[in-house]
Amino acid sequence: MRDLLFKNLTSVDGKRRRITNSEIVCKEGVRSIIRRHFVYLVKEINPEFARQGKAEGGSVSQVYILKEHSRRDQREKFFCKIKSSIYAMNRGKLLQILFMHTLKITLIAMPLDLMKYSKDEKGSSI
Repeated sequence: MRDLLFKNLTSVDGKRRRITNSEIVCKEGVRSIIRRHFVYLVKEINPEFARQGKAEGGSVSQVYILKEHSRRDQREKFFCKIKSSIYAMNRGKLLQILFMHTLKITLIAMPLDLMKYSKDEKGSSI
C-alpha cells in the first residue's frame, strides 16, 4: 500500500513558493512515513544593506538534525531542517532568496493483525 500527497503552492506575485510531498508506505511489516517540505521567499533588497550584512536572514546557514529510536514503541524518527539564504542578480536588481527545507522520516513496526489486513487489500491470500 502506498499513499502519495503532493502540494505546490505559489503566491500571486510569485515571490513565495511552498512545495510539500508526503508518502506513506506499508511494506514487510514496517510503515514508513516520509514528509518533505520546501519553502522559499524572494525579496528585492537594497545593495547597500547587502554590503553591510543587514539584509534579513543574512547568509547564515542553519542545519538541525534529530534522530530518535524507541525499542518499546518499535519506532524510529529522523528529522532534518536546513535554513539559509542566497543572493542573486536578475535584470539589474539584487534579490535575496530565503529558503527552508525539511525532511521527516518515521518508521513504525506494524502489529501482526494490521499486516494481515494490509496484505488483504493487495488481493493476496493470507
